[in-house]
Order: sequence, then C-alpha cells, then structure tokens
Amino acid sequence: MTTGFVWSEWYAWHETGSGAGAERISRYAEPYPHVESPDTKRRIRGLIETSGLLPELTQIAPRAATAVELARFHAVEYIERIQTLSAGDGGDAGDGTPFGHGAYEIACLAAGGTMAAVDAVLTGQVRNAYALVRPPGHHAEASTGRGFCLFGNIVVALKHAQAVHGLQRAAVIDWDVHHGNGTQAGFYTDPSVLTISLHQDGLYPYDSGALTELGAGAGAGTNLNIPLPAGSGHGAYLSAFERVVLPALQAYGPELIVVASGFDASAMDPLGQMMCHSDTYRALTQMVMAAADELCGGKLVMSHEGGYSPVYVPYCGLAVLETMSGVRTPVEDPYLGGILLRPGQELQPHQAAAIARAVRNG
Repeated sequence: MTTGFVWSEWYAWHETGSGAGAERISRYAEPYPHVESPDTKRRIRGLIETSGLLPELTQIAPRAATAVELARFHAVEYIERIQTLSAGDGGDAGDGTPFGHGAYEIACLAAGGTMAAVDAVLTGQVRNAYALVRPPGHHAEASTGRGFCLFGNIVVALKHAQAVHGLQRAAVIDWDVHHGNGTQAGFYTDPSVLTISLHQDGLYPYDSGALTELGAGAGAGTNLNIPLPAGSGHGAYLSAFERVVLPALQAYGPELIVVASGFDASAMDPLGQMMCHSDTYRALTQMVMAAADELCGGKLVMSHEGGYSPVYVPYCGLAVLETMSGVRTPVEDPYLGGILLRPGQELQPHQAAAIARAVRNG
C-alpha cells in the first residue's frame, strides 16, 4: 500500500488579508502580508512535484465537511456565524483569525480533507496519509476560532471516524510549536482519544498547555502536555518522544495515530524560537511510524497545521513525506548545514529537566 496525499488548489485561495505579519495594523505598524499565507503550503506542494515524489503518492480528493459533521464539535451558532460572514466580505473568527469571502467553503474542505485522509487509511485504501490542508485547525475551539484556525480539522475528522467507522481508540500527537488547545478541548473529557502536545512553553495560547492539564472526568489522564523551553532542538525533541510520547502510546494502544503536523518549531520560523530542522522531522516521523506499525497496523494520518517560513517549510514537509512513503528523492536540504552549525542542538540540561517533569507528571 502507498502513502496518500490530500491537496486542493482551493486551500491556497483562503484569504487572511494583510496586517503587520501576524498582528493587526495600528498607526505605527506598517501593513505586511499575513504570516498565514498560501506560500508555505503551495511551496510544499511544489517541491513534492519537482522532487519527483508526487507520482509515488496516492492522490486523495478532499470533500467538504457538512455543517452536521462540523457540529459534532462546533456550536451551531458559531458555524452559522462563519458561514454568514464568509458569504459577505469576511470577518474575524476570533482571537486574531481573519478571513475573507468564501472562507467557509474552503475551511469545510480543509476539515473534509483530513476526514478523507482518515477514511482512506481506515478503509485500507492507503497505509498512511498526509493532508496538506489550509486553513489549519488545532487552535479552533467549539465556539470560536483562534490562532488562524476556523474549524478543528483533526477533531472533526476523529469524531467522524468514531461515528462512521466505529473507531474506539485514537491518539493525536501535536508537534506544532504552539499548544494544540483546540484539539485538547475537543477530547478533554473523552477517554477514547489520547492527546499529546509538544510545544514551546508559554508561546501561544499563553493560557494553555501546562503540565497540569491532564484531562477531566472520564478523560482524566488521557491528555499530556510537554512544554519545552525556547531554544529546544533536535536532541530535546527526540528525547521528549523517547521518554514521554512513545511510552504513552504504548500504554494507551491506539487503533489510529494522527499527527498535527506543524513545522513552526524549525530554526527558521518567524513565530517560534525553536531549533528543529528537516532531519528532526524525518526522525520524528520514523519514530511515529514504528509505533504505528507495532500498535495499529501502520495506520497513520498527518494533518498540516502551522509553519511560517516559506523558504524552509517545504524541506521539512518533503522530509516527512519521503519518510512516510519510503521514497528518498535527490533533493538535499540546502539550509540544513547552516542550522547544524548553530550551537545547542544537543539535549541541554534545562531541557532534560523539563522533559523529566513531563515524565513524572504523565
């Protein structure tokens, strides 16, 4: 079986307008294109084609999630508000999440793209799949958008899998540099989904992602956060996986693993202060695939989230898809050598201490 790949040109048409990078324009903040732009995703798609990898992947057509499917997670009033604003000139979904005309339909296609990837893996059409969707989803909450996310793509897709495929146990690993607050909220009291987020401590959202957030009620103990210090790189991420993520997966025993795949923990990202590189994501993918092979017959879905360096994100995305498909292309990461020259890639004592706290807490 092959690796599935979801993409639609519509994803590049989602409009976030201009601001001052990621902030609203003020009198002394000169307008600049929004950081959540089509560039990073379109350039991933472009490199996958020019590298020669695209023909090795099984193309999976996305479909639009329906309002009923969105309502398994989102409040009906919120869905209707986004739909109404989208039919006009657009608006703000909440907490600095601007969108333009037609965003509702594209956001439905993003949620549906992740659903299509999950369907393809669970039905055996493909062994694993990458959904290169936009807008992202892991910050969206039931009644509001946050952090450039309109709808919770992964939450909606997993609730669909529970309803349609009878999925009993799933695990979500979020390696985006920001805390996956929306995915956490979607399953905080639900023991049927283990949620794990590795993120830069205190970055965004500022009020979530603490070690003490472990789930509640029936879901107590099925939510894990690994807040890592700014400056963490290859060594810290691999250690966190080895000491926290993989043991948690082993103990839980999922039938499906989903990764919230953001590349904003890279050393070149404008919104994070981490030190990861393409070989970090290659190694993390290898570890997740080995766990999926052992625990759930290789069933693995990745749904794209953040990553805001147009020049570097494509090499991280290609490294992941090469690993998932088992096809190594001739492409070499032209930035890797320079990143490796920066000190601090090895696990540092204060980073090891933060990971040890997560081990004790879990």
